[in-house]
Amino acid sequence: MTAPLVHLGLGANLGDRRGNIEAALRELGETQGLQVKAVSALVETDALLPDGDAPPQPKYLNAVALIAWQHTPAQLLRRLREIEVLLGRAPQRTRWSARPIDLDILLWGDRVVDEPGLTVPHPELHRRRFVLGPMVELTPQARHPVLGRTAEALLAQLKE
Repeated sequence: MTAPLVHLGLGANLGDRRGNIEAALRELGETQGLQVKAVSALVETDALLPDGDAPPQPKYLNAVALIAWQHTPAQLLRRLREIEVLLGRAPQRTRWSARPIDLDILLWGDRVVDEPGLTVPHPELHRRRFVLGPMVELTPQARHPVLGRTAEALLAQLKE
């Protein structure tokens, strides 16, 4: 059986941002049943913050990795959380907080995943230029299985 191709978002805005992303990629590459197929260029973006009184944060470095994964979505999510903790992220996931590493499952081939604690495609994927741009660099024709549009079309829509 061929392992499905999965798009992962990688981001960091604390510490050695580039080093943290590179360390996460090394950990991914050493994970049994996982093969890193391609990694986009890094892009620097402002931190996403909620409306209101959120304190300013350092800029993020972001990238997208295309991987082949032979196990379940829940097992991949568990491994991503292990890597985050290993690289210094506090185990509790506080929304909107600065972090040394953030790993998200963006797309799982053409599959929709709706499990406790995991929704794929990522619910905000189609609104986030910082993941769509790198995704288009790797796989412009990757299709959002719910919206039925390619990454390239979703990015073009954001630019309009």
